[in-house]
Amino acid sequence: MKLNIANPHNGFQKLIEVENENDLRIFYDKTISSEVEVSSLGSQWQGYILKITGGQDKQGFPMKQGVLTNGRIKLLLKRGTVGCRGFNMKNGERTRKSVRGCLVSPEISVLNLVITREGEEIIGLTGQGEKRTLHLKRSSKIRKKFGLTKEDDLRKLILKEKQTKKIPKIQRLITPINLQRKRAKTLLRKKHFQKTKSQLVDYGKILTEKN
Repeated sequence: MKLNIANPHNGFQKLIEVENENDLRIFYDKTISSEVEVSSLGSQWQGYILKITGGQDKQGFPMKQGVLTNGRIKLLLKRGTVGCRGFNMKNGERTRKSVRGCLVSPEISVLNLVITREGEEIIGLTGQGEKRTLHLKRSSKIRKKFGLTKEDDLRKLILKEKQTKKIPKIQRLITPINLQRKRAKTLLRKKHFQKTKSQLVDYGKILTEKN
């Protein structure tokens, strides 16, 4: 079983694989949101308490909170819930999906854990190391961080940083091309509305002539 351990205090995350079945017995029959003392995993885990947040079985089916079983069952789920992404689903539509219960069993392949109490320092998981923060993507957040206005061009600022770092694409950036496309869509919508209105008037004239 693989243990995906996250530290919410510094944003670090570490994936370890435990092959000894006896070491994993402390997690069996525990439910999601249960806290487990994991000193039996090794000397470096002395004093650590981990909280179970989820997981998935060997076939990739996720664990779902509130399903008190260690097996797999089918539930009617709506879009956006655990186990149902909802691609091509309408609002209010439900579909039957297979999910794993919230009880940990040997069928679980990856178990997600969060540190609630730390012990000795573990390299790559605890301590004050270099934070692996992602760059901002949304244009409004970039302006807020650097104190820019709407008249400033964010693309020039990003081009300077791209020489040394890998920068993601700016999201929700308003450019002259975006405004032009918006005006074109609005004009096309108005034309469709006027055409439909004129056709409705012509159809009404035809009905009056027949009567």
